Amino acid sequence: MLPVTLVTGPGAALRERAIAARLEQGSDTAIILEGLAEAGSPLADFADLPPDAWRPAIHRIAPGCLCCAGNLVLRVTLNRILRRPPAQLFISLADPAHVGQLRASLSAAPYDTLLCLGADLAA
Repeated sequence: MLPVTLVTGPGAALRERAIAARLEQGSDTAIILEGLAEAGSPLADFADLPPDAWRPAIHRIAPGCLCCAGNLVLRVTLNRILRRPPAQLFISLADPAHVGQLRASLSAAPYDTLLCLGADLAA
């Protein structure tokens, strides 16, 4: 099962910094980020690396509640990631109001047999 960490916090840069601090060099990691990158994001640095360098797979999706308005976009992105599952997945939420609802959605079929939700990471 794919370990998943939901990341919450007041701003994209803080959430992305918290994720960057948890990355393990060489580990096959995917990250779903809700919203646009802010200036100074440590994850933006990966875009400047040479193609053969290690980097996490970063997927940005439009801001909006992931369990409500963005549910379809999240599911499509997640299903694409699950075709070749990484060793770890981070999902960064712009609005933590519905973390419980998102956890319930990710704990239901078909994801209940594919994902292992760990403790949330507060940035």
